[in-house]
Parts: sequence; C-alpha cells; structure tokens
Amino acid sequence: MTGRSAKLPHQVRAAGAAAERGRPVALPSLTGLRWTAALMVFLYHVYVVEYFGGRMGSTLGFAFGAGNTGVSFFFVLSGFVLAWSSPPGSGGPVRFWRRRLARVYPLHAATALIALAMAYFLAAGAKPPTRQLLANLFLVQSWPQDVSFYQSVNPVSWSLACEAFFYLLFPLIIRPLRAAGRHAGTVLGVLSLAAVVVVPAVVDDWLHPVDTGWAVYYFPLARLPEFLLGIALAELVRAGRWRGPGLTASLGLTVFGYFMASQADFLYRYAACTVVGFAALIAAAATADLKGEPSPWRGSLGVKLGELSFAFYMVHILVIRTGENLFTSHPKSEWPTGLLVTAAAFTVSLGVAWLLHTFVEVPGRRLLLPDRSDRS
Repeated sequence: MTGRSAKLPHQVRAAGAAAERGRPVALPSLTGLRWTAALMVFLYHVYVVEYFGGRMGSTLGFAFGAGNTGVSFFFVLSGFVLAWSSPPGSGGPVRFWRRRLARVYPLHAATALIALAMAYFLAAGAKPPTRQLLANLFLVQSWPQDVSFYQSVNPVSWSLACEAFFYLLFPLIIRPLRAAGRHAGTVLGVLSLAAVVVVPAVVDDWLHPVDTGWAVYYFPLARLPEFLLGIALAELVRAGRWRGPGLTASLGLTVFGYFMASQADFLYRYAACTVVGFAALIAAAATADLKGEPSPWRGSLGVKLGELSFAFYMVHILVIRTGENLFTSHPKSEWPTGLLVTAAAFTVSLGVAWLLHTFVEVPGRRLLLPDRSDRS
C-alpha cells in the first residue's frame, strides 16, 4: 500500500469531522452529476416529443426511453446533499425551511410565469383553472390523482411538490436518525432500498383501479424512500462507513440498471431498476472527492453545468413546448433535421437556463437570504 492510499481513511474521517464542526466539505462531483441527470431528462423528452422518426426514433427510444429515471437520481441526490450540508448544530427547522424555499422558489415562480404567458399568449399548453394554479404555486400539485393537477403550469414542477414534502420532513428525520446510533443509517438505507423495489409490486397488486403511474411516479409519499436512501448514504459516507463499490463499478451498475429499466414492466422502470446503481454512484463520487481520487464529474465545465442544471431542468420542457407550438408537434423527422431541432432546443434551453440562473435564481436567493452563511 502506498503512503497516499494509507492516508485515505483518515481523509474521510477528517472530512466527516469538519462537517460535524459545521463546515461541510464541498463535493463537486455531485454537482457535475446533477447535470448528467438533467441531460437524461432532456433527452427523454426529446424522445417523447418525437423529433426523430423511423430507425433513429427507435434508437433514441432504446437509448433514452428510461431517461426519466434522472428524476429518481435527483431525489436520492437531494437527500444526500441535504444531510451532508446539514451537520449537527447547523440550525433549527425554520432556518432550514427558509433556505430551501430560497433555493427552489424563485425559479419555480419565474418558470410558472413563463408557462402562464405561453398558455395565454402563444396557446402553448392548457390554461390552468384556479385550483390547479394555486396547487402548483403552493407546491402540492402532485398529491391529487388528477393529471390536470400534477401536470399543470410547468409540467416538470411536479417533482418540486415531492421535494417540498421532503423538505418539510427532513428536520423531523435527521435529528432522530443521528440520535439513534451508528447503525441507524445502515438500517434506514436497507429499508429505503427495499421500499423502492417493493412499492411498484404493492401498487400493481393492491391499488387498482388507481392510476398506477401516478401512484408510483408522481405521488410524493411513493418517492420518499429515494430521498431517505440519500440521507442514509450521506450519514454512512460522513462516518467513513461506506463500503460500496468504487466509481467504475458503480457506473457499471448504473448503466446496467438504466438499460434494464427500458426493458422492465411499466411500474418498475421509474426507480426500481436504477436505484442501486444511482445510490452506489452518488456515494462513490462523494467518496472519490473526499479521497482526492479521479472523477469525470469534477471538472470546471461539469461543475458549471451542474450549477445551471436546476434552471435547465425547469425550463427545457417550456422551450420544447414553444417550439412545438411555433413549428410542428411530433415531427418524426429524418435524422439530420431531428438532430438540428434537438441542438436548437438544447441551445435555447441552456441559454435561457443561464439567464434564469444569473438573473433569477442567484439574486432571488440573495434577496430571501440576506445572511451569506444561509446561502450554502
């Protein structure tokens, strides 16, 4: 064993100790991974709106038909990041909730306004009735079993309703978990992982004639185990007790699970096939950052794109919808035209994301959180 490798466990322990003193260690690979997940969702929507026809459309479906599993990645990552960035003694629930509101709401409000302007002036998207609009603005639109609610205004904002539920519960979970002892994180991780795999079977067997797609994909309570799994992983990594595979093996698990999802039955493709790989990849990437090991997601470009990923995620479907309204819907074009349209949608989405990040997301956070220490 080299001198460098002999020091690695100490580095992990030192990082955990720093977090416990109120100074969470930065994990840039996780920021870079956020961009990868956002890009997966974008390419999934490119497949859904059928920019490509023929063989190319079929190939795109094979490659990106499971791209909506990127949302599952976001949920696991959210639990990890919140637990990692909330060391013991980092403040009470009110401070936490205020920070999360400042993190997500400026972009949610801005993209909701854009979506409403599109609906009323471009006829791009349905004009939401008052109840659906209020549910969306208050981030509870994913609770009703009604597509006019959970797909209202900006369709991708349904995931923020899940996140809002997670944020509400987080302060009520993290302190008891840490007080429960050193094995609590392992127990929570195992139970959460089992729940992600079992929920589709329970829904399929017991909840007919409920909208099973809603019950597994959009319903916040069904997505909670993914978030809890992220919390458990963060606690294990902080304590230096993560014993999972490294980056290469974790990436292999992720790719395998991703392509299994594209072949799986309807209810199992959203999270059950990919959750093991995603969990391993997040923990392995965090550990690689702590140890100073190579990581393909730690580069400056990847990190910058990761910083734009939330805005990109929130705006990309609005850009796609605008293009459909101004030009044509489901064009099923030959590959040169489809590639050009995809590149245009991506470029515009990224450009608008930069504008929203620069002039809405960051200033909104500063406005709502005057204290710099609250902006992390």
